[in-house]
Amino acid sequence: MLIRRIARPLLSAVFIGQGIDSLLNPKPAAEAAAPAVDGLRALPDPVGSAIPSDPQTFAQINAAVQIGGGLLLATGKAPRIASAALAFTVLPANLGAHMFWSESDPALKAQKRKDFLTDLSLLGGLMIASADTAGKPSLGWRGRQAAERLSERVSSALPGSSDGSDTFDELGERIVHGLQVGAERGRELASTAAERGAPYAEAALERGRELASTAAERGAPYAEAALERGRELASTAAERGAPLAKKARKRGEELASTAAEKGAPLAKKARKRGEELADTALDRGAELAEIARLRGSEFANTAAARGSQLADAARERVADGVPTRRRRRPW
Repeated sequence: MLIRRIARPLLSAVFIGQGIDSLLNPKPAAEAAAPAVDGLRALPDPVGSAIPSDPQTFAQINAAVQIGGGLLLATGKAPRIASAALAFTVLPANLGAHMFWSESDPALKAQKRKDFLTDLSLLGGLMIASADTAGKPSLGWRGRQAAERLSERVSSALPGSSDGSDTFDELGERIVHGLQVGAERGRELASTAAERGAPYAEAALERGRELASTAAERGAPYAEAALERGRELASTAAERGAPLAKKARKRGEELASTAAEKGAPLAKKARKRGEELADTALDRGAELAEIARLRGSEFANTAAARGSQLADAARERVADGVPTRRRRRPW
C-alpha cells in the first residue's frame, strides 16, 4: 500500500538520525542511557546480567539497533520485527535526557516534558506498526479460525447432529486429528517465524554495526579535516594580516613624514614668494607713482604752453579786427 511506503520511512528517519548522532557523539548518548542501564541491571537474572555495565557500550548497541531497525522499516523488510525492535530502544536511549520530574528549572522542565511525550508518541506509532499485518491474517486470527473450525467439527460429530450416525470412536479420532493438525500448524508457523525473523534481526544488527562503523569512519576524517582546515585558515589569516597591518602602519608613517617634509619647504617657499611679490609690488608702485608724476608735469606744461599759444593767437586776431568764431560747446 502506498501509505505504508511513505509512512515507514518517515517514522524511521528519526531513529536513523538519532543512532548516527549517538555513534558520532557517544558521551551525551551514554549520559542519556545511564538511568536505563541502572534500572535494567537491577532486574533479576538472566536479564540483569546480560545488560552491559558501561553506559557507552549500551548506547552504542542501542544506536546500532536503531540504525538497523530504521533501515529495515524504511525499506519495508520485516517491518513488524523492525518496529518492535525500535520500540524497545525509545525510552532507554532518551530516559536520562527527558527526566522532567527531577528538573527544577521551569523552562527546562517544560522542554523535557515535551520531549518525553514525543517519545511516548513515537512508541505508540511503533506499537501500531509492529501490529500492522498489511492486510494479511495474523497468527492470532489464524488460531481463532482453526479453533472455530475444530469446534464446528466437534459439534457436527456429536450425537443428535445432522451426522448423528457417526460413532464416538470416529468423534474421538476427529478431535485428536484436529488437535494434532492445530499443534503441527502452530509449530510450523512458530518455526517459520523464528527462521524468517532471526536472519532479518541478525542482518539488521550486522548492517547497523556496519553503517555505524562506516558513519564513524567517514565522519571522523571530515570533522578532523574541517578542524585542521579551520586552523590553517586562521593561522594564514593571522600570518598575512600582521604583515599587512605592519606595512600599512609603516606606509602611513612614511606618507605623514613625506607630507611633513614636503609641506614645510612649500610653506617656506610660498612665504618667501609672497614677500618677493610684496616687495616687487611696492617697488613697482613707487616707480609707477614717479612716472605718473612726471607725465602729469609734462601734460601740465604742454597744456599751459598750448593755452598761451591759443591766447596769443586770439589776441592777434582781435587786434587785426578779425572776428573770432565761437565754438559751440557739445553740451
